[in-house]
Amino acid sequence: MTWMVLIVRLTGASSRHRVAVWRELRRIGAAPVSQGVWTVPDTPHFKEVVAKVEELARKGSGDVIVLSTATAGAPGEEAMVSAFRTQRLEEWGEFDGDCRKFEDEIAKEIRIEKFTLAELEEEEQSLDRLRRWHRELKSRDVLELPEAGAAEAHLRACGEALDEYADMVYARLHSDESPDGAAFGGRG
Repeated sequence: MTWMVLIVRLTGASSRHRVAVWRELRRIGAAPVSQGVWTVPDTPHFKEVVAKVEELARKGSGDVIVLSTATAGAPGEEAMVSAFRTQRLEEWGEFDGDCRKFEDEIAKEIRIEKFTLAELEEEEQSLDRLRRWHRELKSRDVLELPEAGAAEAHLRACGEALDEYADMVYARLHSDESPDGAAFGGRG
């Protein structure tokens, strides 16, 4: 695998522009190598997103020098791989933590018997957010780390937990129906 090395130069730029560039680098999954130096794999996906970083740097009267490693195994490649791997591991760890929080939230709602459609909708939105985040993380994990597979399995478990909770919500709503068919449920 070859890598792009991004040398970000923003001397004299306002902090607003520096922060915008830094946030974009973090958002796209670039890994810091040293002060002002970042790395990403040299793939079509990353080439496309680096253009946004370059645009933001220009707005701040700066620039980004983009260098590509000549071949796999080049001197310094292990440092880039290590920096990138560290970033991905941190992201997968944070994702796993959010999955645990999601599961804990579902367990709490079941424990306190909060079987409302409003709560179900809120939990569905939380799971959708986790799914979007998983797609983003997966799109930049070109190293195909084992943690990605574990995260996918954890996300599936979150979906199963939500399905079980939804079954309980609908069962409660149907059990609370009045003789004329109007539901009394949904209070929690």
